[in-house]
Amino acid sequence: MTRATASALPGLWSALPPQLAALLGPRVREVAVQIEAEVQHCVPELYRPGNPQFGADLTAAIESAVAQFVDRLADPDAPQADRAKVFRDLGLVGPSLDALQTAYRVGARAAWREVSRLCRDARVPIRTQCLIAEAIFAYIDELSALSVEGHALARAAQAGSVERRRRQLLELILSGVDSASPALTGLAEAVHWPVPERVLVVALEGTEPALNQQVDPRVLVDLEGEQPCMVVSDQDRDLVARVAEGLPRSWRAAAGPGVPLGEAQRSLVWAHRTLGLLRRGLLAEQRLTWFDNHMSQLWLLLDPFMVRQMSERALAPLAELTGKQHTKLSETLLAWLETRGSAEELAQRLDIHPQTVRYRMRQLEKLFGDQLAAPGARFDLEVSLRARRSLELVGELDR
Repeated sequence: MTRATASALPGLWSALPPQLAALLGPRVREVAVQIEAEVQHCVPELYRPGNPQFGADLTAAIESAVAQFVDRLADPDAPQADRAKVFRDLGLVGPSLDALQTAYRVGARAAWREVSRLCRDARVPIRTQCLIAEAIFAYIDELSALSVEGHALARAAQAGSVERRRRQLLELILSGVDSASPALTGLAEAVHWPVPERVLVVALEGTEPALNQQVDPRVLVDLEGEQPCMVVSDQDRDLVARVAEGLPRSWRAAAGPGVPLGEAQRSLVWAHRTLGLLRRGLLAEQRLTWFDNHMSQLWLLLDPFMVRQMSERALAPLAELTGKQHTKLSETLLAWLETRGSAEELAQRLDIHPQTVRYRMRQLEKLFGDQLAAPGARFDLEVSLRARRSLELVGELDR
């Protein structure tokens, strides 16, 4: 017969004579003392001075285990739920699951040694002694499984507690608290998150749940809030791409600028603004978009009304042209402002003849006059043309 849990071997208990309970019942305390002595010798870490309560609980559990074993001998169908909690709780509060399982193995050997001695003295048949041995080890496996279950529950609760603290830390950082705040440093220490001088915040959004995401512990992330986001040290910005790639395909991320930790909210604001431009189609769709790569576009495109006001004033000389003329002269003027190149260089850029470039430039000089020589006017013209070009691509210019 192979070793298995007692619940998996219902015939084992009924095969044992109930009279064994009368033999072992008066010796429960004696057997429990011998088991505990062996466990203390082989697994001393369970009885460390720093955790006296667990040692006391273990002592009580050993005696309860022996008593319950004897009760099963007398009545295999007796309810055991109340005592099962004792061994599940050992796993919940125990210092080490490995040490606890070692204690179960050591205890099983010690229990069999004591029970077999009592059986020999009472001339219990060998076949019955073999059944008792099988019952002891099956019973210990059952108790060990209860402690493993308790340990799993404890780990799950601990993980949930750590995750809650990490979200609290993220919220505290985004509230603008000083990096030296005791509340912040205390939470960071509790979740083993090194407090950096600079951070960047990543705004997230998606249409499907992002469940069971494995995230590097250096990243603080909230995927379940109204505005999902994550915070990471500016020095660990390479981690942002890893997290973004691990999200469902419907999700996208926008990384804000790196800022001092106390200004994290500002990074989040710009991350959300970047997401806003992505939604409107003003930036190329990507899983991860960096603020750093689109600063000029963010500056130009965040306020279409301002773009219209500036461009109407700066580009007023083009207002009376036909649509086709307006487009041709605008693209030529922007190419010249961006490069200040020769007619040949502009022609190559615009894929037209150099003589056409010279003709258009003469028209622009007539329309704008001295403005083309004034640095401030040239700046307004370039900003207006760049912004109008981006807005025209998505049909927002006339809104």
